[in-house]
Amino acid sequence: MAQDDSGNKMRGVNFASQDYLSLSSHSAIKETAKQTIERCGVHSAGSPALLGNTSYSLALERKIADFLEMQDVVLYPTGWAAGFGVIKGLVRSADHVVMDMLSHSCLQEGANAATSNVHLFRHLDNEYCRNILTKIRAKDNENGILVVTEGLFSMDSDTPDLAALQALCHEFNATLVVDVAHDLGNLGRDGRGHIGMQDMLGKIDIVMGSFSKTFASNGGFVACKSRAVKEYLRFYSAPATFSNSLSPAQAATVLKAFEVVESVEGRVLRLELMTNVLALRDQLREAGLEYYGDPSAIVCVKMGTEGVARLVSRRLPELGLVANLVEFPAVPKGAARIRMQVMANHSEQNVADAVRILKTAKAEAELEYEAHQQPSQPAQRDAA
Repeated sequence: MAQDDSGNKMRGVNFASQDYLSLSSHSAIKETAKQTIERCGVHSAGSPALLGNTSYSLALERKIADFLEMQDVVLYPTGWAAGFGVIKGLVRSADHVVMDMLSHSCLQEGANAATSNVHLFRHLDNEYCRNILTKIRAKDNENGILVVTEGLFSMDSDTPDLAALQALCHEFNATLVVDVAHDLGNLGRDGRGHIGMQDMLGKIDIVMGSFSKTFASNGGFVACKSRAVKEYLRFYSAPATFSNSLSPAQAATVLKAFEVVESVEGRVLRLELMTNVLALRDQLREAGLEYYGDPSAIVCVKMGTEGVARLVSRRLPELGLVANLVEFPAVPKGAARIRMQVMANHSEQNVADAVRILKTAKAEAELEYEAHQQPSQPAQRDAA
């Protein structure tokens, strides 16, 4: 059961939540949260710079660092804060940010808050990135360059060549930041996402991510390869320094989620998730519906025209499907889509129902949209 902004209730199969391994309802994780609350209460009661850390948050920092083969980790209250904070914290006004044009809002806003020297390169186009870096270094050999991309882009379900991008950064004395919010924990045999799948563990300069997609909690992190970067972020990245730390229950929940991710059960959950992903993509294709990108928990179904997409979105709750409409400015004009977010505990019937409902809604929406586009016929005057 869900409710829209007007208070209208809707019921249907849920493809709108970001809970890729279905860990938010996992019994062991819920029990961990309860036990931690009983032991520590519900609030950290302080910034991580001022007594807000707990044994759970410190253990979580170490777990993430080991998981990614990095040296140190800084925790943030949300994933958005981590993306904004790593850029705003590290970049000075004379520095440059070179960013994939489809990077998440938190990254783009962090860049724009830090410097006016923000350069966007075409999505996944490393040669375009090279051209920008070449032009910058032709004029500026002193100031820093932060190159920003994502491990998995949430609107297109695609990924960059991380090794090539990191090599490019080494060549031009730049630093690479990779956002792994949507692939860490749920993709790859061992759950290490595209960084692991591309054999880049411990090789990326800076990795940031979110706990809210796979790890059953709010919060985010920045992993780095030097203690100096961690200490700098602790005191110059405002979302970390001037926010309360994660609560003990949040940190303990994420720790338990990492335990599940690394277990045999986690591997089974990833297989169940991918089975659902592939089934959804296959059935969408059979139904004549197109989608973006490569197999992941994000399956964005192409709608095209904003008018059709809105009409589809309006019908979905009535037909029994909860899914998110995405349109401009989150995606380009004319590229509206319904973003389906798949979970490990979706059933075969859930997937089949979702495809059937989408097909019906789109067919009806296209007919209604075409009817609205027909020019109205002027009324004929009575004969004199």
